[in-house]
Amino acid sequence: MSSAVPPRPRTRLYLITPPQIADVAGFAKTLETALVAGDVASLQLRIKGADGMIDMQATREVGRAVTALAQEAGLAVLVNDAPDLVKELGADGVHLGWTDMPVKTARGLLGPDAIIGATAKNSYHKAMQAGEDGADYVAFGAFYPTATKRETVPAELDLLQVWQAAMLIPCVAIGGITVQNAAPLVTAGADFIAVSAGVWDHAEGPAAAVRAFNAVFDDLEET
Repeated sequence: MSSAVPPRPRTRLYLITPPQIADVAGFAKTLETALVAGDVASLQLRIKGADGMIDMQATREVGRAVTALAQEAGLAVLVNDAPDLVKELGADGVHLGWTDMPVKTARGLLGPDAIIGATAKNSYHKAMQAGEDGADYVAFGAFYPTATKRETVPAELDLLQVWQAAMLIPCVAIGGITVQNAAPLVTAGADFIAVSAGVWDHAEGPAAAVRAFNAVFDDLEET
């Protein structure tokens, strides 16, 4: 009987919305174009106010415009920081930040079928605790400097390597990721690459960015 470890599934793209969206209808059209350009696993609705806190009304507006569209394309739609909006929007789950409610509490609110992700920053211990409490994935980062999110801490590649070697729960790499710098994170063990500005602000447009990220993932899977 062979004891060979099965190959790790191909890394996938985890999209995060821009932190502010002035033209919701325009964003929905841009998203639709991006989603037909290549494989995308999920979309996190992360709309923030000037104070850095979640903008509930703006999240509702964006969620109503794009949730069904994304789900029809096969994406899981997650709401950042706001479990109470998940059912209202018909989303698939929630992403909990470093100081948000405990995973167990969110699970109690959303039920066993909801997807719950948790930020672990650069803490293996925090990630393990989230996993033990029932998180479906953990997110490490920031791996690179980012202007999208405040109060980030640097994370090292070996965190992904250790997690991938020891744990079954998927891990997401986040923070300043672009087409040009994604490859080391994939090689280190990221199951998902979370990207916001690296897609929406790409010089050739979001659809080109989605194609390019998928090309990176495909190339590394073949090596």
